[in-house]
Parts: sequence; structure tokens; C-alpha cells
Amino acid sequence: MFLAPTLVVFCAMVLVPILWTLYVGTTDERATRPTTSFVGLDNFRFLLTNDDFLHTLRNTVVITVIVVGVTNVAGLAIALLLRRQGWLYSALRSVFFTPVVLSAVVVSVIGRAILVDEGLLNTLLIRAGVADPPGWLSDPSYAIYSVSAILSWQMLGFAIVVYLAGLAGVPMELEEAAAIDGAGVWQRFRHITWPLLAPALTINTVMLMISAFKVYDQIAVLTNGGPGTNGTATIAFDVVRTAFTQQRPGVASAMAAIMLVIVAVASTTTLRLLQRREVDL
Repeated sequence: MFLAPTLVVFCAMVLVPILWTLYVGTTDERATRPTTSFVGLDNFRFLLTNDDFLHTLRNTVVITVIVVGVTNVAGLAIALLLRRQGWLYSALRSVFFTPVVLSAVVVSVIGRAILVDEGLLNTLLIRAGVADPPGWLSDPSYAIYSVSAILSWQMLGFAIVVYLAGLAGVPMELEEAAAIDGAGVWQRFRHITWPLLAPALTINTVMLMISAFKVYDQIAVLTNGGPGTNGTATIAFDVVRTAFTQQRPGVASAMAAIMLVIVAVASTTTLRLLQRREVDL
């Protein structure tokens, strides 16, 4: 009885847009052309053999790997430090969570003000005696890592909160008993805390992976896909650029479909592997 409205909403908001995207991806639709023809899988073949698209795919994977790895490690470390009670630790938790509630554009504007060639970071480096500081956003050697750093900073608060919730479920009695038996800090973490944080690791890894893989706003504000043509361009950025700048909705829809498949397969596989780890632990 209550399933029908839910199913209608799901179809209208999720299933229909996905199916429509897949359909448009099999056409040669262009905003400048009045007629549209069915081209089958030609758009997909073109993209999977196109160097520019493969480069954006590589950029997306690199950013995702960095964000997932750095944010998980830093989030866990900071959560362990902020685990204690007190007004200072509560205030610090709020400070770390602030970037999460800010919009991606605001965070990116702040990051750009810090990382541009004449920005805050290079100004401090020059005053510290560095004669030729790096171009954090203008140098291809640094740009993708700078963008990843801004993304990690924005998502760090989310990871900290999830790990703090996981740490709240770790019985202090177990750690106290292990300490009495002579277990050191590392041994207590490895054999007690870390196994009980498995669900928190699963949530953070999957959510960070999905968020990083579909990043667009930060790329548009920080580098606009540069330096060069595709220095930091991601698939999501390339979808918008292809659809609205180049006015090629057919190819853009094929890109979106490929991104959907990659995200679905990667997140499902990661979720199953990490959940299996939870059971094994």
C-alpha cells in the first residue's frame, strides 16, 4: 500500500533521469543541430579511445585515491586526539566540522585565496626566504595535489565525526583491561580500537569515494580544469563543459553514463569488501 508512492518518487527522481541519460548518450544530439540521430554505442567507443577523456578519468581517479586515503588517515588521527571530553575539545570538533557545512564554492574561494601565485601561502613562503615558491594551482606538477588537498580539508570534518561516533562505541573497559595486562598504546589500538572502527571505516571510505569522484564545483572555482586544457579536469567537470560549452549533450550524456557505471561498480565492490572485513573481524 505504501510502496506505490515511494516507487513513483524513485522512478521520477532516479530511474527516469538515468534511463534518459543513457538514451541521449546513444544519439548525436547537439544544441546547434535541429535533428538527432541514433548512433548506438559510437559515443562510448569514442570516449573510451579518446586521450582527453582518458586523461580526465585519470585525474578523477588520482583525486579520489588521494582524498579517500588522506581524509581517512587524518580524520582517524584527529578523532583519536579529540576523543576526550571538555569545552576545548568540543570547540575543536566544531572548528574541524565547519568546512563541511560551508558550500563547495565558499571553500574553494578560500582555498584559491591561499593557493594562487600571489596568495597567502606563497606570500608567507617569500617572507620566510623562499625566492621562487611553487605555483600551487598554475603548475601542472602541483595543481592536482592542491585541488585534492582542498577537497580533503572540506571532507575532513565528516570523517572525524564518523570516527568519533565509532570511538564512542569502543568499550573503555576493554582498553583499561588491556592496559592493566601490559598492552601498549599501539597494541590497544591495533587489537581493540581499530577492529571496532570497521563500520566507521566502511562509511567514510564509500562516502568519500562517491563525493570525490563526482567533484565539480571545486574544480570550476579553483582551476577551471587547468592548468592547460585538462590539467585538473574531472569527468563531472568535463560533462558540464561538453554539454554546455561545446553544446554536445549526446557525448556528455555518454560521459555521465560511464561515470555512473564506474561509481556504482567501485562503491559496491568497496562496500562489499569492507563489510566482509567487518564480519571477519
